[in-house]
Amino acid sequence: MAKGDLLGEFELYVLAAVQQLDGEAYGITIADEIERRTARVASLGSVYATVERLADKGFVAFHVGDAQPERGGRARKCSRITPAGRRALVASVRAFDRMVDGLPVRPAATPRR
Repeated sequence: MAKGDLLGEFELYVLAAVQQLDGEAYGITIADEIERRTARVASLGSVYATVERLADKGFVAFHVGDAQPERGGRARKCSRITPAGRRALVASVRAFDRMVDGLPVRPAATPRR
């Protein structure tokens, strides 16, 4: 896998959030998902910039979501992960896993809910 295919830490968080949100990912939902799962505050500016960078790399694509129910509500620009994004996510998680393999700080696996 090429060097550019591995994700930076925040790119990994954003792309994982897009995957977790399954087609309903837009700025605030991505930021909320990152904060909920990592306890790290993600500014909307950082999220938007990272999503755009991931789109430039071909890792996410956009679609227009439903308009907001309030009068004059705008449609949301939602993100979804692409097949290339899924490959980059898997490769990055595996690379990180290899890096921490054998370290005494490696967390024990937790059961899925």
